[in-house]
Amino acid sequence: MGSGPVESELNRDCCGSGLWNGQLALRRQGARSGRRASLGLDLRTADRIVLPGQGAFRDCIANLRATGLVDALTQEVRQNGKPFLGICLGLQLLADVSHENGTFKGLGWLSGRVERLTVNDPRLKLPHIGWNDVEFRNTPLAAGLKKNPIFYFDHSYHFVSDAPGLVAASCEYGGTFAAAIQQDNVFAVQFHPEKSQEVGLGLLRNFLNWKI
Repeated sequence: MGSGPVESELNRDCCGSGLWNGQLALRRQGARSGRRASLGLDLRTADRIVLPGQGAFRDCIANLRATGLVDALTQEVRQNGKPFLGICLGLQLLADVSHENGTFKGLGWLSGRVERLTVNDPRLKLPHIGWNDVEFRNTPLAAGLKKNPIFYFDHSYHFVSDAPGLVAASCEYGGTFAAAIQQDNVFAVQFHPEKSQEVGLGLLRNFLNWKI
């Protein structure tokens, strides 16, 4: 499947997402494999890891814990330093806590919380679905992208960082929210690069080429 680095994506059943779109998009950018990891062994043999996700925070984090993937993820990403990309709910899971339909503990990799979007303009609806400009800060994951590229979003909740330096990109939708975060080998986005046409493929390509 080309000469790019091996990828591992978490099992579809963990977070109920559009994983197949992500696998195809990664392979188009040169990934040799887009395996869905259901066991920690899959993560140990991967060069880099993608955590997508859609649906409820509570269900996804519970499934990750029930399958033993929380420990495997923490070992491979936080301790072994493998490049990591979280997508949509895959970003929110990194928080200390989520307030989506209750209060639920997250992975706690990044200092912050998940809250419902606050939209002050009555013309704007939730969930936030559609295309919006994203303003990146200095990050190699945006290399080669045009200024303020447009990405596809589908969410009602967002990550609120306790450390402003974590925010790698922002978006406006009735207020400003974090569209991407980055810390060391961890990069995560609220939008869906796999659904964002050429600009999304460009970001995925940058992830595959990312040197830590």
